[in-house]
Amino acid sequence: MASRSELSSFLADVERRAFKQALFAVRDEDAALDIVQDSMMRLVEKYADKPTGELPLLFQRIMQNAIRDYYRRSRTRMGRFISLSSLEADEDDPADPLETLELDEKLSPFATPHAALLQTETLSLVEEAVQNLPPRQREAFLLRYWEGLDITETAAAMGCTEGSVKTHCSRATHTLAAVLGAKGVRP
Repeated sequence: MASRSELSSFLADVERRAFKQALFAVRDEDAALDIVQDSMMRLVEKYADKPTGELPLLFQRIMQNAIRDYYRRSRTRMGRFISLSSLEADEDDPADPLETLELDEKLSPFATPHAALLQTETLSLVEEAVQNLPPRQREAFLLRYWEGLDITETAAAMGCTEGSVKTHCSRATHTLAAVLGAKGVRP
């Protein structure tokens, strides 16, 4: 059973990655924040008595279900209502979450501004490429390589077979390599 401090520590560790993962999936900052918050609350309400080792997989499953629910609700809403925001003039949103990312802590604070700029630009290119992946490929890629889940855990979180996870991950990595290679990003 996870203690209160272990549960808090887990949620603090996963919150930023979960937000980015939800943002990639729904492409709406407010909706992504709601999804992460709802997922965290569901985890605490329903699974606080589970061992600490089970929390990452449970949280990912809850969050993936919340993302699917978001799409189901939005399809229903779009089918019945006209969005009032589509009638308004499009304003520039100054709070782009990609611009507020912190630099990697491993980068030396004494590094040249040029190196910091290159790192930021590369991060932006990678995030754009990941965001443009098909939903299931993006989901498999993020769960495997960002969250560090193994194939079995990823399959359980996605609700598919291990073979499907391998296929989605393979296609995602090949697509990312091709897109990023065309933009001059090399491993």
